Formats: sequence, structure tokens, C-alpha cells
Amino acid sequence: MRHDPTMGEQAQDWTRRAALRLLPTLGLAACAGTRGAEPLKFWAMSYEGDYSPMLMPAFTAATGIAVDVQSLPATASHEKLLTAQAGGAMPDVLMLYNGWVPEFATIGAIAPVPAAMLVADMFPGVLNATRVGGRDFAVPWSVAPPVQFYRRDILAKAGYAEPAKDWDGWLRMGRAIKRQRPDDFVFMLLLNWPDTLMTMLGQTGATMLRDHDTRGNFQTPEARMAFTYYAQIFAEGLAPKALSTEIQDPVAAFAQGYFAIWPTGPTTLLDLHRRASEIPAKRWGTARLAGPHGVGAVSGLSTSLCVSASTPRLPEAWALVRHLSSPASELRYQRLIGNLPARLSAWSSPQLRAPILAPFKDQMRFPAAAPKVIEWERIKLEIQFAAERVVRDVQTISEALAGLDTRVDQLLAKRRALVEAGTLA
Repeated sequence: MRHDPTMGEQAQDWTRRAALRLLPTLGLAACAGTRGAEPLKFWAMSYEGDYSPMLMPAFTAATGIAVDVQSLPATASHEKLLTAQAGGAMPDVLMLYNGWVPEFATIGAIAPVPAAMLVADMFPGVLNATRVGGRDFAVPWSVAPPVQFYRRDILAKAGYAEPAKDWDGWLRMGRAIKRQRPDDFVFMLLLNWPDTLMTMLGQTGATMLRDHDTRGNFQTPEARMAFTYYAQIFAEGLAPKALSTEIQDPVAAFAQGYFAIWPTGPTTLLDLHRRASEIPAKRWGTARLAGPHGVGAVSGLSTSLCVSASTPRLPEAWALVRHLSSPASELRYQRLIGNLPARLSAWSSPQLRAPILAPFKDQMRFPAAAPKVIEWERIKLEIQFAAERVVRDVQTISEALAGLDTRVDQLLAKRRALVEAGTLA
């Protein structure tokens, strides 16, 4: 691992004095007496889980509180967290994908944020995603809006200096590239990566749930428009009818020109920089995602920090959240994993002034809002499966949207009963 010059900045930012100053702000005493206590337990997923241990020494040095970090596999973490909640075995602090926060707040698994200062200075749209019933239940931490990664050289040969910013232009650009490179594809839109489709649905104005979020609402002109456009990209051979398991190394595929446009998040920056020998930085760039009439809001995987409602160590747990979400910690994380700070003040750092990051900063101001129902993750899977059936010519769009409404109505049956009974707003 290369030397990280932000370590000195972080140690200066997160001093013992700063740690002790935080706790009275939260209405707590101080953490000096916690030296020698059992470690706090922190669970996180993906890159965040893998690299979180590197953020803990400064916290432990300042407070005397050790932290035991467990990195969970992303594919199994949701079920593990629910099992831990049911069994009374939750960690003190946990990372949640923003789309999971309403679910865990609703079942009483996470505590509300106790002080406004913890969520001050956040991108407003990012913070809104973690509010439930008008209350904050999480502190935004790691933001990953997707943008277009594009091959400058391939686009230039097709007559484009940068990617198109609207859907019609995207198709024209894709066709021009395909004529130049008939044996390759243009867009890396893999069928089990649904975020681009979710973005398309949001950009058309599709309201995916109705009747107080108790029924599916996919048989609408807006949802049909998004599905039709998505399916057209595959039908014209501009994207492969493939899953991510069939593209073993997306970075290599991008480097070899198998794809020219890759809608993905900021962790890809780190992957590309690490493999600059395969694809030098001068050969690729970033731009905001195209929309029906130009750039707009996008759906992405952002994460937040939460405290378990059952932890007996609320003071220390919230102190750890404050440390991890401080500008210094967020900037170090950006250097380590590529994901971007949720705090506006962190963006004044010279570290984030690279032109390649500008589209991400612009995009962070326009996150797509998802329905705040606990069934949303399962609904997203149903949307993904429905779209795959359309792309593979198993169903027509009309059949897929009708089936999607039926399946979503089934998933929302319990919520619908609670709303109809007046026990859920």
C-alpha cells in the first residue's frame, strides 16, 4: 500500500481534545474512562469494510477505544444484519446502503441521530435519502454516483469529443461507434447491474409505486418509455445480453476496447489508476450520465453510518461515527477506495480538484430519490428480472410491466394491509 499523505492531516484533525469535545455536544460525559473496555464492533461491506481498519488507529489513539471491524460480503450482508437484529447480536456501529436505512429504521434496528451537528454540512439530496418520518437515522458517509467512463480515443474516431448527454444522442453515438467497431460493443450495461435502468426510470418521471406506496405502478407511459429505451440498446447490439459473471474483468474489457462507455461509480477510478499500464489516463475520461433530454438525477450506491438501537455504548458509538464521517477520514477514504465524501466541506480540499472528479461532484447534487419502503430492495430485484426477460425476448414489454405490477403488489401486501388499517401512514 502506498504512503498516504492524509494520515498526518487526519491525526491532527482527530485529536484527543476533539474527541472529548464531541461527547458533551451529544449530551454525554467523556470517553476517557473507556480505556481497557471491550472493543466497539463495527460492520461494513465491500471496499468500505475492507479498508475501514485503516481509519481506526487515529480514533483509538485519541479516545483509548479499540474497534473490532468485520467486513461483510456485499451479497450476504443484508440477511446477516437482519439475522443479527433478530438474535440480539447487532454490532455497535454499522454501515448500511442508503436504500436499506428506511427498512432498518422501521424495524427499530438503528437509533435516530442524536445531534444535528452530526449531519450538518452534507449534500442535501444525499441526506434526504436517510431520513425516515422526518428524522435522521444515519450519517451519510461514502457516496458513489455513477457517471459515464468513456474511451476518448474510440469516441474521437467516431467523431465525438465527449459522450452525448441525451438519449437520442446516446443512440446516435452508439451507432457511430458500432459502425467503426462492429465486433465490439459500445455500452457496458450488464443485466444484473440495474442502476442504469433505475436511473432511466427516474429520469422519465416514472412513479414506480402508487396508493401510498402500497401497489406497483409500472404500467405507465413513463415506465414503458424507460423499458423501451433500455431494451433498444440491447436489441441494436450496442450492449451484450450478458451478466457480470460473463465479463470476468470489466477493467480489462474497457482497456481492450470491448466497451467504449461504462456507466459506473467512483471506485472505478482507483481500478483504472492501478492498471494504468493497460489503459493510460489520457485514453479515458468521465462525464455525467445521459438522460431523456439531458443530464439529470441518477441512482447510485451510497452508504451511511448507523448506530444500533440496542448498543449499550451509545456515547462511544456516536463518537466513532463522527470520526469516520469527518472530512479528514472521508478524504483518506477517497484516496483509498475512490468513493467520495458526503460532506460539502471536504470538497474544498485540493485532493478533489482534479477535472476527472468534476462530473461526480455535479452529479452528487442530483441523486435520484427511491421509495422509502422496506420492500424496496426486493422490488429492485423484480425490476431487474423483468428487464432481463424483455431483453432476452422472453416477454414483451407489456407483459413484463403487467407482471411486475402483480409481483410488486404481492410484495407490498403486508404494507398495504397496515396502511388500510390505519396503523401505517
